Amino acid sequence: MPEGHTLRRLADEIDGAFSGRSVRVSSPQGRFAAEAALVDGSWLIEADSVGKHLFIEFEGERFVHVHLGLIGKFDVHAGVDEIPPPVGQVRLRVAAGGDRGASYADLRGATQCDLITLEQREAIIARLGPDPLRADADFDQVWRRISRSHRPIGDLLMDQGVIAGVGNVYRAEVLFRQRMDPLRPGRTLRRSQARAIWDDLVELMRLGVQTGRIDTVRPEHMPEAMGREPRKDDHGGEVYVYRRHQQPCHVCGSVVRTRVLVGRNLFWCPRCQPKFRSRAREDG
Repeated sequence: MPEGHTLRRLADEIDGAFSGRSVRVSSPQGRFAAEAALVDGSWLIEADSVGKHLFIEFEGERFVHVHLGLIGKFDVHAGVDEIPPPVGQVRLRVAAGGDRGASYADLRGATQCDLITLEQREAIIARLGPDPLRADADFDQVWRRISRSHRPIGDLLMDQGVIAGVGNVYRAEVLFRQRMDPLRPGRTLRRSQARAIWDDLVELMRLGVQTGRIDTVRPEHMPEAMGREPRKDDHGGEVYVYRRHQQPCHVCGSVVRTRVLVGRNLFWCPRCQPKFRSRAREDG
């Protein structure tokens, strides 16, 4: 499933192609036809993302809400010579012409695509935790939710009500980088430890927005520094533990392990992320 950096990049691409323009909105597939007709010919104000949710605002405080889910794709083509006929199951097409050149964007396979009001948008956002990519994100809110929970930190990081936008890759990688046992209960973390996780997510996800891929490996562990082959994986990017089950850890050489945690595969290094031994928690 695309993680938060992908949605932020997508919002930026839609903004660049369509913001401040009158756009044609259609549903070649037909599943969004009635809603598309309501905003067809409207001005597209802006696109924004919160976590894994995309919101495209049209005049009159109307929003198209998109959640890509596991297989959704929203392909944006800006500055093309001409707009081609839709191919495949295109649920939503946004298109524009004029002095800024032709642009179009096609949505396929999304879990959600709905036309909603401002109040509905605010209700969706209210259910989400802070997004590390947003300037208005409040770490104190994250800390309150982690510090009061007995659930493993590896579970909490995937809870969109705790932190919005973190998926399986960022979860595994940030815990490795912080040498944190994924099964450690949230309430046993010190505030400084939770803050370090948060700050690392901010840095890693911002890099993801810039590059369009997830890279988490520090310079000294990159292929050219270690004399190893680059990672070959559909997800791209250099990582420490994600999808590296039974492979040697780049840092200590131990075998990377995996297990299922709340329905998702968890990856970690047992030496770099030693098992947490319960003791009195220090606040601070």
